[in-house]
Amino acid sequence: MPGIDMHTHLAPDLRSFDLPEVEVDDSGVVLLNGGRVGPPDLYHPERLERYLDSAGLDEAVVSVPPPFYRQRLSAADAADWTRAVNDGLLAAVAGRPRLTPLAYLPLEHPEVALAEYERIAADARWAGLVGAAGGRSMALDAEDLRPLWRRLDADARTLQLHPAHSSDDRLAPYYLANLLGNPMETTVAAAQLVFGEVLSNFPGIRIVLVHCGGCLPMVVGRWERGHVTSRPGVPVLSPTPVEAVRALYVDSLAHDPAVVDLAVSVFGADRLVLGSDWPFPMGTDDPPAAVAHRGAEFAQRVATTNAAAALGR
Repeated sequence: MPGIDMHTHLAPDLRSFDLPEVEVDDSGVVLLNGGRVGPPDLYHPERLERYLDSAGLDEAVVSVPPPFYRQRLSAADAADWTRAVNDGLLAAVAGRPRLTPLAYLPLEHPEVALAEYERIAADARWAGLVGAAGGRSMALDAEDLRPLWRRLDADARTLQLHPAHSSDDRLAPYYLANLLGNPMETTVAAAQLVFGEVLSNFPGIRIVLVHCGGCLPMVVGRWERGHVTSRPGVPVLSPTPVEAVRALYVDSLAHDPAVVDLAVSVFGADRLVLGSDWPFPMGTDDPPAAVAHRGAEFAQRVATTNAAAALGR
């Protein structure tokens, strides 16, 4: 089936950069705190192309994974790191037109994120941007992020939000930082977008949530109830929460056909896109299978028409 995988990862090629506290071996593998970042496939873009062939897809939208966010850096160090990461990702996909990159923006430092966007905005090689949902990111409805949102809105850019590492110590056992923390970080970020009226004030930004929107499909009805009953602290919203979330795109990576069906009912049939999370174990080697139960016509729409709309094509 032709189409686009909207959620894949590669490591940046950092071999030409001199970065403090970062080691890069001769093969391009990045070591942070003495340990390799990510699975081996992350450093082999040709393997991502082979995955596309095996999945029957044409294109992968590629971003650096969360270990490369390094959200604890100072603003000055984050600026240097972000430039290196983005230039390194371009180097990693150079000469591979099926691999379309997203530029990373450090949302914990809004001024750095805006400066980096200004640096890369005119470069047509970028399909859009990616930023961290949660972790140490600034709340997405914060006033300090408004200048960035205004620029992305004016340029009608695509922004993927990918969960960063959860800071909740209760999630250390049982791999819960990923199993529970990742979907919750996405859900908190979405709440900030909805209740902070970011979605309604900046409608030109095409926002894509990974992991099928986290827990959002299951809780948006509760948000709507809180709005209808005027719960303390809930602003009067127009659009209301259930209306506002229909501006979001979400990928199909739910690991459960029933959750995919729920996402379609919450976000709309035109808002679902394919996502594999390649090459991580919590992903899938066959993203079209996640939507196959809804029929071939729907699966084709998700892989092609919806993905093109999410990318502004």
